[in-house]
Amino acid sequence: MSSVRLLVGTKKGAFILTADGKREKWEVNGPFFAGWEIYHVKGSPIDPNRIYVSQSSGWFGQMIQRSDDGGKTWFQPGMKPGNPTTTPDGMPATESNKFLYDTSPESGKLLTTHQWYDGTQHPWEFKRVWHLEPSLTDIDTVYAGVEDAAMFRTTDGGKNWNELSGLRGHGTGPNWSPGAGGMGLHTILIDHQNPKRVFIAISAAGAFRTEDEGETWKPINQGLISQYIPDPNAEVGHCVHRIAMHKSRPNTLYMQKHWDVMRSDNAGDLWHEVSGNLPTDFGFVIDVHAHEPETIYVVPIKSDSEHFPPEGKLRVYRSKTGGNEWEALTKGLPQKDCYVNILRDAMCVDSLDKCGIYFGTTGGQVYASSDSGDNWKAIVHDLPAVLSVEVQTIV
Repeated sequence: MSSVRLLVGTKKGAFILTADGKREKWEVNGPFFAGWEIYHVKGSPIDPNRIYVSQSSGWFGQMIQRSDDGGKTWFQPGMKPGNPTTTPDGMPATESNKFLYDTSPESGKLLTTHQWYDGTQHPWEFKRVWHLEPSLTDIDTVYAGVEDAAMFRTTDGGKNWNELSGLRGHGTGPNWSPGAGGMGLHTILIDHQNPKRVFIAISAAGAFRTEDEGETWKPINQGLISQYIPDPNAEVGHCVHRIAMHKSRPNTLYMQKHWDVMRSDNAGDLWHEVSGNLPTDFGFVIDVHAHEPETIYVVPIKSDSEHFPPEGKLRVYRSKTGGNEWEALTKGLPQKDCYVNILRDAMCVDSLDKCGIYFGTTGGQVYASSDSGDNWKAIVHDLPAVLSVEVQTIV
């Protein structure tokens, strides 16, 4: 029988939740890296035992951790066996996890500043890795989306990271500015039919596409309207919260924007709104059913200033028609006095039949549905605030 493994990143460590294919009883392991912010945990599609973790701290900075045995043991890529994991003064040793922006004369000389909140120019400053996306074809290749927004890649299993500077350098980089939560590259989607094509999203710059594995990039924001920026129809400057795609239909993209749920049927060249009858079109997460490319899920949040469900009712909304027509999924979810948020990397779907849907909250709950959203239950309570949830279906 298949099994399911949930990889959960929180404000105070990582957790691994496991169940068999029935998904009725869950075992919780962790916390791993207790006390650290774990922005993302992601397993390789080639080998589910290869798992990468983004571990960060305001005191100690950024580290990448890796497991080759499904999370039983962890190490920093590049650290030689037996070498101390701390410096003589007790600080974590992070020699293998440096993320350095491209400052070469050829490609990086103009990539020195970006726009700040007040419209002035501000230096690029590395803060943390928001998202890790392992390659579909090479177990040692991983993309990383970071703050301040840039794209990095390792080809040696996390030992060394190099910026794909064509993204920041394609022309609009100096005009990017941070959203309320910082300027993070938070979404990386690889086309399963053409792995050289990758889609990314940045808060608050917008969505971009590459056709050549990150060498060159194109903004894909036509049709997006953001009323609070100087030019509501600008090429960049839109606060995209999340993009989702079904692997069988890579030209169809779904987007949860700062306001509006959007859809594109031409790989992002043009977007149109599909918010329909949602109670509010603000939110952070969006995902697609594993076997039904027109079935999508969102979790509406009241507003950009009130990050909690409308009326204090936690409701997942499902559209079986690719948008516009939405139904509230409430069975098993709290329908009063619920004021949690669901962050942009905190929803995922498994590939079993029936499809499982999962999401984590800032209140520390992880909810699961083993029947495509019809029924829900909290499979764990009282974790630290959940930042990300990823699922592995293990055959």
